[in-house]
Amino acid sequence: MGSSSLSTPVRSLGYLFWTERAQLLHKPLSSIRVVLIPGRITAEGSAKYAQWAQTEKKAIPEHFRIFDSLSLSSLGFGTYLGESDAETDRLVEEAAYQSMASGAVNVIDTAINYRMQRAERSVGRAIARIVGEGTVKRDSLLVCTKNGYLTSDADVTADFWSYIQRELIKPGKLKIDEIAGEVHSMALPFLRDQLERSLANLGLESVDVMYLHNAAESWLPEIGYRRFLERLADVFSYYEKERARGRLGYYGLATWTCFRVPKGEREHVNLDDVVEVAKNAAIGGKEHGFRFIQVPFNPGMNEALELRNQRIADDPLTTFGAAKRLDVGVFTSAPFGEGRLLGHKRVPQLEGSIALSLLQFSRSASPGIIATLVGQKDEAHVRENLRIAQIQPLEEPEFADTYGPLLEKS
Repeated sequence: MGSSSLSTPVRSLGYLFWTERAQLLHKPLSSIRVVLIPGRITAEGSAKYAQWAQTEKKAIPEHFRIFDSLSLSSLGFGTYLGESDAETDRLVEEAAYQSMASGAVNVIDTAINYRMQRAERSVGRAIARIVGEGTVKRDSLLVCTKNGYLTSDADVTADFWSYIQRELIKPGKLKIDEIAGEVHSMALPFLRDQLERSLANLGLESVDVMYLHNAAESWLPEIGYRRFLERLADVFSYYEKERARGRLGYYGLATWTCFRVPKGEREHVNLDDVVEVAKNAAIGGKEHGFRFIQVPFNPGMNEALELRNQRIADDPLTTFGAAKRLDVGVFTSAPFGEGRLLGHKRVPQLEGSIALSLLQFSRSASPGIIATLVGQKDEAHVRENLRIAQIQPLEEPEFADTYGPLLEKS
């Protein structure tokens, strides 16, 4: 895609292979000085990636969706599962690199708590490699991560609570009463610390999308809906300040149940309420940055398509329908049901593959879906999944004909 603007190897926490990296990880975060890759995704950069993917890598034009002027692949690279070890680091890094280099993927999804920070570092190494080589530019990639969950650091020898005490509680970044269920916090000093760690792990000056991770699922049972929205307002105001600083492009909610359960359930969230919170958090009348949600979706978890649990004014809508009306982009997760659906006998095969069929299902169910996110490490699985970039997505009538019987029986 052109020559790189980086004349020397990128020296980021995501790309330090040598012993210096291990030494840095035991130093206070504030003492680490490394070069971070500048910039973030742009309309021009992502359009160039899509054009390159079509002319050089045989991706079809329909594989890319336009959202907020960005050209985004309908397949995203996920990093959720895996052991916190060097072999998984290598596999994730190589899979991320190959996915971006294939022209099939310019959407990268991770989280600070995935594999206790090692997922972000694996992604950071892959980005540094491909940007350093000049194959893909930084402004062509939508890099997404998440914060909210407490996590230790798999590269530091310390048990979980010793790490939390040393790194967060003693420095005053987190208080015990700011933790829900011993695993989650929406405290602003904590979220600020986590953003800085994520940027260092990824080796980037800016993250394109920061999701607040399973916040409703963690906090609604403890504080109720009204207080949850109040705390969400504080978090969104903080995210807006980081957008103004240039360290965030957008923000959103990564969820598990809150957009899938029926209205009236304790963990239910109405998306229109969240958008109103974001509008009030916007700085100086500017457009707010709450533009994305992440929702599990597959044949066995189809509520976002089937259940009318959302309401805008007097209209009952599905989560996909509400997101489309509110101009909130949707990324679907768990297309394989963490592998369980790959043996589902009722899933129709696509080009001889159940995996491709499940990816097709999860990206084609609604025009509001931008991409489905798939975790992949095995080389053969990566090659198989990337084939989706050369397969036409389904329009609504085709989707109904192909997958309607599956939805009726699920």
